[in-house]
Amino acid sequence: MPPYALPDRSLGALSDARRVLREQFGYPDFRPPQIRAVQAVLSGRDALVVLPTGGGKSLCYQVPALVRAGLTIVISPLISLMKDQVETLRRKGVASAYINSTLSRSDVADRLAEAREGRLKLLYLSPERAEAGRMVQQLSRIGVALFAVDEAHCISEWGHDFRPSYRRIAQVREQLGNPQTVALTATATPSVREDIMRQLTLSDPAIVVAGFDRTNLTYHVVPARTPPDKDRLAIQWLHEASGPAVVYAPTRKAVERLASLLVRGRIKATAYHAGLDATLRQRAQDAFMEERARVIVATSAFGMGIDKPDVRLVVHHAMPGAIESYYQEAGRAGRDGNPSTCVLLHHHTDRSTHDFFLDSANPARRLVEDAWSALRRAADGTRFVAASAEGLARSMAGCPGERQVAAALRVLIGSGACTAAPTLPGRVWIRLLASPARIGRELQGSRDHDREVLRSLWRATRGGLATGVTVDLEGLPPGFGGTTGLVPVLERLEAQQFVTWNRSGAGFHLAAAAVDPSWLPVDWSALERRRRTETARLDAMQHYAQTRHCRRAYILRYFGDPDAREHCGACDRCLGPAGSVRALRTPRALRSRSRPRS
Repeated sequence: MPPYALPDRSLGALSDARRVLREQFGYPDFRPPQIRAVQAVLSGRDALVVLPTGGGKSLCYQVPALVRAGLTIVISPLISLMKDQVETLRRKGVASAYINSTLSRSDVADRLAEAREGRLKLLYLSPERAEAGRMVQQLSRIGVALFAVDEAHCISEWGHDFRPSYRRIAQVREQLGNPQTVALTATATPSVREDIMRQLTLSDPAIVVAGFDRTNLTYHVVPARTPPDKDRLAIQWLHEASGPAVVYAPTRKAVERLASLLVRGRIKATAYHAGLDATLRQRAQDAFMEERARVIVATSAFGMGIDKPDVRLVVHHAMPGAIESYYQEAGRAGRDGNPSTCVLLHHHTDRSTHDFFLDSANPARRLVEDAWSALRRAADGTRFVAASAEGLARSMAGCPGERQVAAALRVLIGSGACTAAPTLPGRVWIRLLASPARIGRELQGSRDHDREVLRSLWRATRGGLATGVTVDLEGLPPGFGGTTGLVPVLERLEAQQFVTWNRSGAGFHLAAAAVDPSWLPVDWSALERRRRTETARLDAMQHYAQTRHCRRAYILRYFGDPDAREHCGACDRCLGPAGSVRALRTPRALRSRSRPRS
């Protein structure tokens, strides 16, 4: 039996959990909200746990997982997040692992074998991986004692980071036999909490919602007259503050530009975004964590699961699209409880940028219908379409942008109208150029093999070769050598203008019902609700940036915190002229607030 595991007849006691917390994690005791959450999990109840960023959500399932017998499955949304959490647990001696798309089949098999043999206590999965292939069946045979859903706001269409795959977690849970479940998030309004519990079908759950007030944080919104003013403001705030800092920028290009700008401004900074390869991301993260770089400039991809408690300043170079996003990212500051500062640099164009992305992510009904018609026109006899969003956009009337068409395709995939097909090395598009007479006349003797390839392609496509068709070269008779053997033949035939061809890459498989031109299973009302929700969320963020009242109270009321007061005495509105930043100078009085306590 693994260390700290209790027999199945006992769900453990808080004293056992406190011992694990001290010996395994090095903390003297739980915080009051954590105690309520841990007690609920140890008692065997389903639970919804809403704790602010830095509130120690992970411990609410990690400690019970060690106290209790059996395997805990953790659904986590990001590969980087689960990797960081597992590595942290392993350093503490906790038997844990993750399974995601970065692993080979043999690696996956090895980790499932560890779970089957009782050598793992926690196994992290993405929602997509949990529902893929035979994963659920294998986990069901192993047995799941506790099912934890991290970043549970992703389940709700009212949440700021909705992911359709999260909606199917309830089906995964049901197939696992409805094990005890704990859902955890840092950013859930009352309506999102209700939706999480409903979607997961939690049974009489214990609801633990801690106060959202991070009293050690000071909030500032700094108006910028022009976009270049933001750069000068960011540099001045970073020079005035001491200790590590995070600067959030909206795009990868902005991240790299700002990181270079800070370095030129004599600030040790590094860049982090999802466009960097894994090695460079890890190098940037390590440099920040080890304080070889004082500042990390990042997109929102950075921070989840990163445990750096002494961040003294978080600067948002542009307004996020939702209070939830802002609160979560600003909450990277001051996780050690010491005074820290959160600054939002605001320019009126910030809103228009989000409006553009909102329009792009929420396509109009007409565009979705046009994309569907284009897919049906391009489909071959097997209902496969060899096209990218860019290629499909070129075939549509009005030439819509690639981003808009990609959004329409996501809607179609989400509705089940089609599925995205992965890139296969043997899939090519090919069209015959030469006449039968020329083929018979010129492909003789030493060219017999080339003629047989064309004949086989003609038969496999039932004559579709004449007008152009997508073919999987691996599906031709094995005597041709598959993709490796056939590509040189196609290159030779194309050079002599017998055929034209190209690798078709990925594409889309249309559902069988697509033969009916009137069939399109899109929930238009749900799309409209989603658009209204995202617009309302953006409106709330804009109002926060422009409010003349206490910013802390605004955030607390947004999350339904009953302890919200009219004045906090620790935001730029409450501090008054001495604490507000209305020009390009940063008050030195704030420098003392940004220093950690000794």
